[in-house]
Amino acid sequence: MIFTDSVPVTGVRRTEDGYLVAEARVARTGIQDYLGTEIDPDNEHGLRDKPIVRVYRPESAVFHADAMHSYAYRPMTNGHPGGDGVNSKNWKDVAIGQTGGEVVRDGQFVKVPLVLMDAKAIEDYESGKRELSMGYGAEVVFQDGVTGDGEQYDCYLGPMKMNHLSLEHRARGGIDLRIGDNKPDTPKGGHDMADALRKLLVDGISIDVTEQGAQAIEKLNTKLADAATATKTLTDAHATAIALKDGELAKKDDEITKLKAAVISDADIDKRVTARADLLTKAKTIADADYTGKTDAEIRKAVVIAKLGDAAVTGKADAYIDARFEILVEDAAKNPANDPFRQHMIHQDSAAGGDDSEKARLKMISDMQTAHLPKA
Repeated sequence: MIFTDSVPVTGVRRTEDGYLVAEARVARTGIQDYLGTEIDPDNEHGLRDKPIVRVYRPESAVFHADAMHSYAYRPMTNGHPGGDGVNSKNWKDVAIGQTGGEVVRDGQFVKVPLVLMDAKAIEDYESGKRELSMGYGAEVVFQDGVTGDGEQYDCYLGPMKMNHLSLEHRARGGIDLRIGDNKPDTPKGGHDMADALRKLLVDGISIDVTEQGAQAIEKLNTKLADAATATKTLTDAHATAIALKDGELAKKDDEITKLKAAVISDADIDKRVTARADLLTKAKTIADADYTGKTDAEIRKAVVIAKLGDAAVTGKADAYIDARFEILVEDAAKNPANDPFRQHMIHQDSAAGGDDSEKARLKMISDMQTAHLPKA
């Protein structure tokens, strides 16, 4: 958690380079007041709904060796950057100066030098933006107690670690804590551990909130956004699953339709059998062969080849081959010798007769049957 704390400043002056330098008391011991929502935003310790939470900073927190080292060479900012404060990723964008390395204890305070180096920040200072607010991190120990001076507190801090020092229009320490006011002491039990107010847009309404309050709101907004994203993800996944199922059902319906169309009725079977028998009869009349296992097209092609040779079908389309087959069928119909039934009957009659008179009779019958045909 990043805390912020208003601090007094003394010894303000300008350098030849135009920088603004001063000294600031950046930390002190004692009790500071916080909102419950700032200290315990998730109510893990039952303090969120408490109007004021008293936080104690013992000497072990303020003057710890690690804490004293952390006050040196800290970046200064023109307003709190929010989030986790200043780091290597955003330093270039937010830093306007820094604290110095001469960190000293001054009674119950810690004093450090500082320098404002950014022209815009110095211009803001000269326009009246003169309050400072320290941003720092510290472990909050949620254990109540009483200070050596008899003051009650709700929790206390571990060693502090300074993150940045911010130039503000207004910090909760009030107008007494302004750059150049040279006010050495802060009233005991005051609001030193307080941050500048930030403007935040919540549901279209601009409100002033503390840094911790803003962080809490931003955290809630992030959770709401994450929840909305998760809900959309689930909704999209559900819609995708439904669409996939609909596609599978449509595919099944299409397969069923195709299967129904592929079912052959008894009438169709009869037609196919009749057509096949007719084709085989015609084929055998022209070229008697074994056509078992061949398709209709293969039978027609085999007949054409048998009568006309391979050259008749080489490179030809199926429609051409079918036409040649039909011509052969017509030619065969014109020649009674190609009628297998007639030839069979003639053969039977010849076998039964055998004398010249019978042969003459049969010849006469044949001549009468073909008298209407053109002479060859």
